[in-house]
Amino acid sequence: MSQIEDNSTDDTVQVKQPRRGIYWLPNLFTTGTIFGGFYAIVAATQGRFEAAAIAIFFAGVMDGLDGRVARMTNTQSDFGMQYDSLADLIAFGMAPALILYEWQLKDMAAWGEAWGRLGWSASFIYVTAAAWRLARFNVQTGTSDKRFFQGLPSPAAAMLLVATMWVLLDVEWGDKTLAIFALVITFSGGLLMVSNVIYYSFKDLDAVKKVPFFVMPAALLAMATMIVGPVQILYTVFLTYVMSGPVMFAYRRIRLMQRRAERARQKKED
Repeated sequence: MSQIEDNSTDDTVQVKQPRRGIYWLPNLFTTGTIFGGFYAIVAATQGRFEAAAIAIFFAGVMDGLDGRVARMTNTQSDFGMQYDSLADLIAFGMAPALILYEWQLKDMAAWGEAWGRLGWSASFIYVTAAAWRLARFNVQTGTSDKRFFQGLPSPAAAMLLVATMWVLLDVEWGDKTLAIFALVITFSGGLLMVSNVIYYSFKDLDAVKKVPFFVMPAALLAMATMIVGPVQILYTVFLTYVMSGPVMFAYRRIRLMQRRAERARQKKED
């Protein structure tokens, strides 16, 4: 008896698997951020601290562009967000800490074993704070007000460290004075990143929105000033931004205390 083969196909629906891949354009800018951080580390180990500072600023420009490019081209992705965080940890966590360590902090070992440990501990604390800052930012994405950052953003902290170093490269201070200053800046940058101090994010600014006429002459004046003394101006800008958080935090605390005192006084009068 012959076998009858049933060649009929099942009625199951073939589900098309989504194509796996990444958006190359925004991730190309993110790769530029990693390159800037990596090159800065290499330059610092060779004693080329000015080149290291320029590389960190290059990384900052790339970091600012990747997100904007992703939003403009509608190519945001979870992969891009995680890749950006890892790039930030390299360029704005590891690189600035190692630059400051190579510049001044490692020389503190000549003062004694305890000072040497304090020097590398400052760099380690800064790197750890940058990692905490980025992890906190990732878990708060979608729930926090995008107009503000909780804690100093890691790019701003990195710019503060390398701009400080850049400005002081030609300053005739004593070695110990420079090392202590570098120590304070490194600790301060790390602590501000993990603090609850609020910083303005500038994410609500619209590049195509109309602005008052005086903005253009002010921008031209700023550009002319940058040409005269770019390093000093950059340092002033980043230092002003870093200080804006603690100043506004103190102002809000004072105002809160004043309102509480006023309410208490009104209750007593009633």
